[in-house]
Amino acid sequence: MRKATVFLSVLAIAALSSCKDKASEKINAENVEVAAQRDEASKSMAAITFDNKEFDFGTIEQGTPQETSFVFTNTGNAPLIITNTTASCGCTTPDAPINQPIAPGEKGEIKVRFNGSGSGQVTKTVTVMANTATGQEMLRIKAFVNPKAGGTAAVGPVKN
Repeated sequence: MRKATVFLSVLAIAALSSCKDKASEKINAENVEVAAQRDEASKSMAAITFDNKEFDFGTIEQGTPQETSFVFTNTGNAPLIITNTTASCGCTTPDAPINQPIAPGEKGEIKVRFNGSGSGQVTKTVTVMANTATGQEMLRIKAFVNPKAGGTAAVGPVKN
C-alpha cells in the first residue's frame, strides 16, 4: 500500500511539473485566423424559396402531356446549388439548373413535365436536392386524368 502511495505521488509531481509551459505561448496566430474565416463562411447558407410548391393541372385527358414551371428565389446569403432532382415516377420529368450557382437574390425555375398517364386523381412529387439547411425540398403536381374514350376508369382516387 505504501509503495502505491509513493508511486502515485511521484507520478502526480511529474505530471504537474511537465505542464509548466504556458498554453497561450503555443497558439499559432495563423491557425486562429484560418479558423475565424472558416467559422464566418459556415454562417453563410443558401436558402430556396418557391413562389408555389404545388401545381394543379385540373382535369386533363389521358395521354395529354402537361408542363409547368416552379419559380424559386435564393433567399439565403450564399450561392444556391441544386445538385439533383428526382421524380416519384417515370411519367414525370424535372428539368432544373443542376450544379449552376444561383447568387443570393437571383431567381431560377424548375420545369416539370407530366405525360398524362394514369386515370382518376393522380399526384406526383419532385424532390429537389440543394445546398440548403434542409438539403431538399418537395414539389407536387396533381391532375384529374380522364381516361381515353373506350378505356376503363379507375374506381376512386389513384395515387401513382
